[in-house]
Amino acid sequence: MAVTSSISLETRILDLPNRGSFGLGPLLARKLAGGIAEISTGKDLNSVTVEDLLLYLPMRYEDRSSFASIRDLQDGQLASLDLTVRFAKPRYIGRSRFIFSVSASDQNDTGPQVLIEWFVSGSRAKQIIEYHTNRFVRGTRFIAFGKWQLGKLGIYSLKINKPDELEVISDTEGNGDPALSAIHVGRCVPVYRKTSDIRPKQLREILHRVLKELPDSAIAETLTVDLRQRQKLIPRPTALNEIHFPSDEVSLSDYENARSPAHRRLIFEELFWLALGLSAKRGKRIKESKSAKIKIDDALKKRIASVLPFKLTEAQRRVVKEIFRDMKSDALMNRLLQGDVGSGKTIVALIAMLTAMENGYQTALMVPTEILAEQHARNLKRILAKSPYRIELLSGSMKSGDKKRLHQAIAAGEVHAVVGTHALIQEAVKFEKLGLVVIDEQHRFGVMQRAELRSRGMNPDVLVMTATPIPRSLAMTVYGDLDVSIIDEMPPGRTPIVTKIYADNADDRKQVKQLLANEVRAGRQVYVVYPLVEESEKMDLRDATRRYEYLRDKVFPRFSVGLLHGRMKPEEKDEVMRHFVSGEIQILVSTTVIEVGVDVPNASVMVIEHAERFGLSQLHQLRGRVGRGAKQSYCVLLASDKQTDVARERLGIMEETNDGFKIAEKDLEIRGPGEIMGTRQAGVPEFRVANLVRDLDILQAARKEAEFYFNQSNKSPEAAKLIRRVQDDARMKLAAVG
Repeated sequence: MAVTSSISLETRILDLPNRGSFGLGPLLARKLAGGIAEISTGKDLNSVTVEDLLLYLPMRYEDRSSFASIRDLQDGQLASLDLTVRFAKPRYIGRSRFIFSVSASDQNDTGPQVLIEWFVSGSRAKQIIEYHTNRFVRGTRFIAFGKWQLGKLGIYSLKINKPDELEVISDTEGNGDPALSAIHVGRCVPVYRKTSDIRPKQLREILHRVLKELPDSAIAETLTVDLRQRQKLIPRPTALNEIHFPSDEVSLSDYENARSPAHRRLIFEELFWLALGLSAKRGKRIKESKSAKIKIDDALKKRIASVLPFKLTEAQRRVVKEIFRDMKSDALMNRLLQGDVGSGKTIVALIAMLTAMENGYQTALMVPTEILAEQHARNLKRILAKSPYRIELLSGSMKSGDKKRLHQAIAAGEVHAVVGTHALIQEAVKFEKLGLVVIDEQHRFGVMQRAELRSRGMNPDVLVMTATPIPRSLAMTVYGDLDVSIIDEMPPGRTPIVTKIYADNADDRKQVKQLLANEVRAGRQVYVVYPLVEESEKMDLRDATRRYEYLRDKVFPRFSVGLLHGRMKPEEKDEVMRHFVSGEIQILVSTTVIEVGVDVPNASVMVIEHAERFGLSQLHQLRGRVGRGAKQSYCVLLASDKQTDVARERLGIMEETNDGFKIAEKDLEIRGPGEIMGTRQAGVPEFRVANLVRDLDILQAARKEAEFYFNQSNKSPEAAKLIRRVQDDARMKLAAVG
């Protein structure tokens, strides 16, 4: 096959060996493509392109324009050194484990020395040691970057994890391409995460060759001239070149903090296309007409107010007004209702449901668990007991005969409000006149439920509720096509929950047991939550099943102790919850099945075992099961002494605040959006360059520009072209978002 040097952004990595001299053979090309595919959503090694390679960005940068001198090092200093090997040797420490040491000096093998060490272990330890010995022979020049510690003998040492962290510049024979060596030293140098078996230095050389071969004209500009000028963005070709090989004009700190012009350009581009896609999606929804014609007058408001069990807070009234405005509109409602645990979202949802029913439409309330569905159905029936409306529970565990009769009643319009799990949107369920769907804890569902309803000819108003406060940046991306309402006020009469961290030792456990005993004797109830249902060989964690038996038989034999977990049959779970709600069970041992929505006002203590294993938002949800009345409630976080610094930071935040939005912001900062929301379920976009915590200001600017172009799409050919691209390009459709 003829070799050609022509490549483009669309060229596959697997084809590079046939397109020129890029330092890639067929085997290495497969490894590189496979490594990039692992971190690229929707990619396999056969579809990874040059553009994907160029968007594999450095994890950090090192200033190698000038190197530190060994003589000038300070204890604990982070620095790059240009070193020459004096000698290298392994030291056996037992059981196929070695420490490999390299002694090196700077200034042409004169002056003081440094010592660099790393572990070698495993069945191939001897072969690996032989490789290192041959690699680090006397006279080899290499670069070492890290925190240098001053040892007892006055020698600075550097402990590293892998020898790949050391970059060999040339061997003792001086082999190496001088032009390529210039990209490794004497400048600000990118350092990449190792992918497959490709070393960071090797990847840097491949990228250098690809960018040298790829002309600027082959890197299509995706943003308009006007937009780039307004936002002061550099051209895309310049950005891709400089993000890998920084120019001298920009400081190292700007590159390290992703604030270089190259970073800003690529971050803005990524967020702009997301925002424009969401604007187009929202605009399409607004243009859709709905079948439900809702009228809201004073008489209707009075009828609704007459059945409410209490007065609304100011925040609830504000949100109700926003929902009323949507429901009266000719456009479909697609609103996200955010509110912290216990803020009163359910009563707002009930008002929306009553409004639709008063106008002759059916409503549906979809929730993630049968326990929550049963609780909602019970509460709605109680509140609407004197109304003419029929409320029914539809769950997957119903007997087939009962389910069939309920399906018939729904289809005939005899049922006005249906509460259920995902069983609500199964093919067998037909509504006569569905006007409103309320989806509770939406992030726990797959994202296609609403599309399923619409695909069957139903186009109802949709109200999405979540008790998991969503950081502003995440709401702007995950829920960017929804209108957002926030209940930021708690109902009166609630006493803040006291949260305290206890260590997993005998003294602290004794205090916790005393607290539980005191609360139960005072007539209150307790949750004790464990991360596992049963004992696991893989994880050294306490489990709910064994601890339930221990607490029941050994610790609290005079109290009533119950067990609840997700593996129980639905009817068993329902029976346990009924006993707990009635007060027959005083201490409920559970897994996180009680995390969402369970409402037992008499429960005053939440104990969470192995609290360091849970995310902040999940801990906050669990804590929200108590503190639902005027009595003082407590949340006890039992944590291992061996927890990480990150875990300690998380638990400390739980002690400091009960504000779910502050907690959510910190959770996003610590764990990232995918971990919080569940990427596959919630449609959280996976960003290559952007970071929602760091880049909120750029996100806001990108949204503003997206709205501008969307609003101009009927007037400006340039804006219309951008909208067509975002609608046509498979990568831009964002079908999983929202």
